[in-house]
Amino acid sequence: MRTVTVVGASLSGLYAARELRAQGFDGRLVIVGDEPHHPYDRPPLSKDFLTGRADEDRLALTDAEDAGALDAEWLLGVRAGALDPRARAVVLADGRTVTCDGVVIATGASARRLPGPAPAGVHTLRTLDDARALRAELTRGARRVVVIGGGFIGAETASSCVALGHRVTVVEAAPLPLLPQLGAELATVCAALHRRGGADLITGTGVGALRGTAAVTGVKLTDGRVLDADVVVVGIGAAPNTAWLTGSTLALRDGVLCDDGCATALPQVVAVGDVARVGGIRAEHWTSATEQPRAAVANLLAGRTTHHARSLPYFWSDQYGSRVQFAGRRLDGDTVRIVEGGLDDGAPGADGLLAVCERDGRTTAVLSVDRPRPFTRMRRELARQDDETERERREGQAAALSVPHRRATL
Repeated sequence: MRTVTVVGASLSGLYAARELRAQGFDGRLVIVGDEPHHPYDRPPLSKDFLTGRADEDRLALTDAEDAGALDAEWLLGVRAGALDPRARAVVLADGRTVTCDGVVIATGASARRLPGPAPAGVHTLRTLDDARALRAELTRGARRVVVIGGGFIGAETASSCVALGHRVTVVEAAPLPLLPQLGAELATVCAALHRRGGADLITGTGVGALRGTAAVTGVKLTDGRVLDADVVVVGIGAAPNTAWLTGSTLALRDGVLCDDGCATALPQVVAVGDVARVGGIRAEHWTSATEQPRAAVANLLAGRTTHHARSLPYFWSDQYGSRVQFAGRRLDGDTVRIVEGGLDDGAPGADGLLAVCERDGRTTAVLSVDRPRPFTRMRRELARQDDETERERREGQAAALSVPHRRATL
């Protein structure tokens, strides 16, 4: 390969570029990014950056030395418009074309929005520009803030708004926030963090409409209630950025469909990060964005899948002064057991909490609230078990393929 183009200049795109150089690619490296900014760290946007404890210089993921080592051409502030497999080219929205031998798709995801026009005061929080606008709004005195969505971004944003002295209400359509990820028992623990932290939590009802014309004044819920609001933050998930790939012959279904090694159906095209559905799963977590590029780049340079990107699911979230960590593969029906700490009126006690999910006598997942050391030990053990299970599965597949088929005889 003489030219490789990385489409996406965020975390996974940067890690892919680093892996290309680390794995010996010394050709032309082009990095395309739709934002005008060089790669920056997104997790602090809803936390330290929003509260003013961190400025933009602390978000940067690259410096002059790193940029020099990459020796890349940065095309920032321009979107990718199309992928042309026949011409082996990435077509940019401004009409330019980058011809290349290999492509890493790392275009990430965009925040989902409520349908219809949004008055002033309604925000999403996905990009640095989003965070700039919301931070400026929150400095204008005490505000009534409604956060729509109780997932990670919603919970972290609500926590930051409470810390800034605003009156905060979180609206979650599901019976509990984080219910699909954690299950009812553990989701109840996280719901209690909102109430203990000083935010009102409304669950089991959705948003019917926004009130206000020039500026938002309230949120009407589907149960008829109206919440007064000066600021509304919409945190209802993200959609993978795949529109530019329409017509490329790539398989698209809530992301770019890849095998276990991030390889797509097109030769010399791999996908990583929030946009990639790897082995049937699309994981919007920092860990996936940093771990997938190693296998993806190895397979891109090899021209076939030689490495696999499967890893134990892991995420963390900072809310109301507590760090929540979760790792593993929980399934409905797992038994939950508290192994350290305890609950105080439904919320983790002062000494935190460590709980495990178990199935058939085996630990499947672990949740920690302010118990980082024992959590790290259990996460490592879960990862070891997961690797063993995956190795046994692959060995079984290989053995099945090696068994000769005998012709049936009468």
